[in-house]
Amino acid sequence: MNIRVELTKTPKPKPQDESKLGFGDIFTDHMFIMNYTEGKGWYDARIVPYAPLSLDPAAMILHYGQEVFEGMKAYRTKEGHIQLFRPEQNFKRLNVSNERLCIPAIDENVALEGLKELIKVDQDWVPHQVGTSLYIRPFIIATDPHLGVRASHEYLFIIICSPVGAYYKEGLNPVKIYVETNYVRAVKGGTGFAKTGGNYANGLKAQDEAKKQQYSQVLWLDGIERKYVEEVGAMNIFFKIDGKIITPSLLGSILPGITRMSSIELLKSWGYEVEERRIPIQEVADAYKAGKLEEVFGTGTAAVISPVGHLKWGDLVMDINNNEIGPVSQRLYDEMTGIQWGILPDTHNWIVRVL
Repeated sequence: MNIRVELTKTPKPKPQDESKLGFGDIFTDHMFIMNYTEGKGWYDARIVPYAPLSLDPAAMILHYGQEVFEGMKAYRTKEGHIQLFRPEQNFKRLNVSNERLCIPAIDENVALEGLKELIKVDQDWVPHQVGTSLYIRPFIIATDPHLGVRASHEYLFIIICSPVGAYYKEGLNPVKIYVETNYVRAVKGGTGFAKTGGNYANGLKAQDEAKKQQYSQVLWLDGIERKYVEEVGAMNIFFKIDGKIITPSLLGSILPGITRMSSIELLKSWGYEVEERRIPIQEVADAYKAGKLEEVFGTGTAAVISPVGHLKWGDLVMDINNNEIGPVSQRLYDEMTGIQWGILPDTHNWIVRVL
């Protein structure tokens, strides 16, 4: 693929203190862009200076929300190499989201090649400190200037990057999760399994309520019976109950996380019994009351592994593992990040080297 490269003439100063990066506030000097026009396909792959987009006020993304996105990371090893963690799975999932949102599929190999070239151009932005990374946001938006509900005829595929630290201010310390019982996120047959902005906008009200009660995130229940655990706002969820690992099954209403998939593969390779099934929130509460709820943790690209120390469901506040990270959560975090930062061997062939 021929990628046109236009380098910025005004490079931005890079963060001096990587311990204060935060998450998602700083962006690199360049971005990857590719256009789509019906009848022509995807074309004009280019890397250009990071800058505001010019959109027609009637662009369909602004009125009908036709868009999808992904989240992934690049890591710098102690030897100075830069590498990606299972990027092919992210672009595969992007096309699953594309199909649901009536967006034309992208060539996953072309997308990966474009990402690699972008990272090479902005390689000095990949942070060095352990625990930091370059967060990568590929996304597609509908740009056809048209008022009327239909799929757009024009799109932009864009990749932007942001040097980041921990997603949660707590870092690897356990977070507090609030079980939402009034609002719902998704139902089977909807867009819950796709990574699209509407799913997240839909959760803002509940997230705001959780924040008022000093909780970090919302744990969603199913949208029909308000009975079965689904996922956290930014993570898939796992429970260790009486030695067994349980996570909600993929039934079309929750996101099939790459970190979720990787965690299940690791856990099974270590000999743990892992169940993917529907799990009632009442079962979690009963296990807690019986002293059998040993660990709760979330998995996701942004946080990798996030232990849960408090889980609030109605009037019941479950204090989990003395509000400390559990052995399974710690082992998963150490193994996953060890592979990502090149500290541990990649025996699963998950790593894609960029530089």
